[in-house]
Amino acid sequence: MKKFNLRNFKLRRVTVQDLDDRLLLVNLYATQALMLIIGTAWLIFQGQNPISLLAWPDGLQFLYWGAGLAAAALLVNLAAERWMPEEAADDGGVNDRLFRGRPVWHILLISATAALCEEMLFRGAVQHHLGPYWTSIVFAAIHVRYLKHWIPTGLVFLTSYGLGWIYIETGTLWAPIAAHFLIDAAGGLMIRFRRES
Repeated sequence: MKKFNLRNFKLRRVTVQDLDDRLLLVNLYATQALMLIIGTAWLIFQGQNPISLLAWPDGLQFLYWGAGLAAAALLVNLAAERWMPEEAADDGGVNDRLFRGRPVWHILLISATAALCEEMLFRGAVQHHLGPYWTSIVFAAIHVRYLKHWIPTGLVFLTSYGLGWIYIETGTLWAPIAAHFLIDAAGGLMIRFRRES
C-alpha cells in the first residue's frame, strides 16, 4: 500500500475556468445534495417533520406570492445591472459557465434543484432557528462569488429576506421554492439566450 506523504500535499487556487463542465456540474449537484442533507437533519433535530413541511398547500395562492416576489426581484436585478458598473456584477464567470451553453431543460432542472435544496435548508431549518434577517445574512454569505461587491451581495440579501417574508406570510415552503425557482430559471434563461454585444 502506498504511503501518503503530507509534505507533498499542496493547495492551489482554482477558478471556475479551471473546471471542466462535468466537474462544475458535479460540484453544483454535490453542494445542493449537501444542503438538502444538512437541512433535513437540522429540521429533524428541531422536531420538525421535513415531509409535512413539503405538504402541498390548498389552492394556488402561494404561486401568486412566489411569482410576485420573483417578478420584483428580477426587475430590481435588471435595473441594478443597467446602472451598476460591469465589474460590480462580476461573479467570476460562474453563472455564465453554468448556464451559457446549457439546454433549457437542464437550466430548469438546475433551478428546481437549487430552489428545493436551498429553501429546505434556509427557510425551512435556518429561518426557524434564526429568523429571516440573520438567515438572509447567512444566505448572502454562502453566495461567496458575490461578496467582493456590495451591490450583488445586497441584492442577494434582499431577495433572501423576501423569500423569508413570503414564507411567513403564506405559511408554506412552496411559496419561496416557487419564487427561488422562477428567479434562477429566468436568470439562467437570460444568460442562455443573451446576445453577445
